[in-house]
Amino acid sequence: MAEQLQRVRKEVGKFIVGQDEAIEYTLYSILADGHALLEGLPGMGKTMLIRTISSVLDLSFSRIQFTPDLMPADITGTNIIQRTERGSQQFVFQPGPIFNQMVLADEINRATPKTQSALLEAMGEKTVTILGDTKPMAKPFFVLATQNPIEMEGTYPLPEAQMDRFLCKILVPYPRKDELMEIMKRTTGSQDIQLQKVMNTERLIIAQQMVKEVLVADEMLEYAADLVMATHPKGEDALPFVKQYIMYGSGPRGLQSIIKLAKARAVFNGRFHVALADIKAVAKPALRHRLLLNYEGEATGKTTDDLIEEILHHIQQGVSA
Repeated sequence: MAEQLQRVRKEVGKFIVGQDEAIEYTLYSILADGHALLEGLPGMGKTMLIRTISSVLDLSFSRIQFTPDLMPADITGTNIIQRTERGSQQFVFQPGPIFNQMVLADEINRATPKTQSALLEAMGEKTVTILGDTKPMAKPFFVLATQNPIEMEGTYPLPEAQMDRFLCKILVPYPRKDELMEIMKRTTGSQDIQLQKVMNTERLIIAQQMVKEVLVADEMLEYAADLVMATHPKGEDALPFVKQYIMYGSGPRGLQSIIKLAKARAVFNGRFHVALADIKAVAKPALRHRLLLNYEGEATGKTTDDLIEEILHHIQQGVSA
């Protein structure tokens, strides 16, 4: 399975230049059966990355462009009146774009909170309730959302409840000079890149089940729990800089995300046990959107990544990699 997953990674890399970390953590999220939020400047390839992964995994795909006038029914679908063969009329459900295996929520923070909330049930329970009728989602089902970190006009910041439903938050950085040159060669030339379908739904579900069965030693689980507890400023043993800069720490979903992503990383690298390196590697993507800085933290220019890095350095490591 690890070999096939590496083939998926290589196939995506045929079309997406650089962005190694973004590609890998998006694949980890999919293996862990979770949703991911990708944040980066416009034109960094976030949308194309998600579209490429859906093609390589042979998943049904839909893209929802979030705008201030987008309505919940535009996402979930609605009942429409349809004439039958006998001439009578009846209500028929017209499913929305959310009824696909991979849903791209493009610029998710541009829609109003009411519209954003249309995703909450689907992301949490993997069902959608419309006029009292609960409908199941496709299997597997992922929401991969994008947002712009700098543009504030006409945006609605995601509420904490919705941020918490994302397994991880992935930062998409600006490409290096050599990557920029390669992007120009691929996008302005005559070469037409054909993507191969490396996996399908059945193989992906098998891979997800393998991730669930990965072993986590008690000391690894304890280390991950210590990481999450260290983000709480009101804890008995709270670190001084946590008290100084953090208003709220991570909840239980933060620990779930660390373990799920660590398991996915282990399977991706051909292992069936979680190592300390796995937990350290996934700590930032799993926790960066779950920490809320206070005024002093914002004013001093601290980022949640900075604080997670300091927590990783300060926690007693009673386990070996």
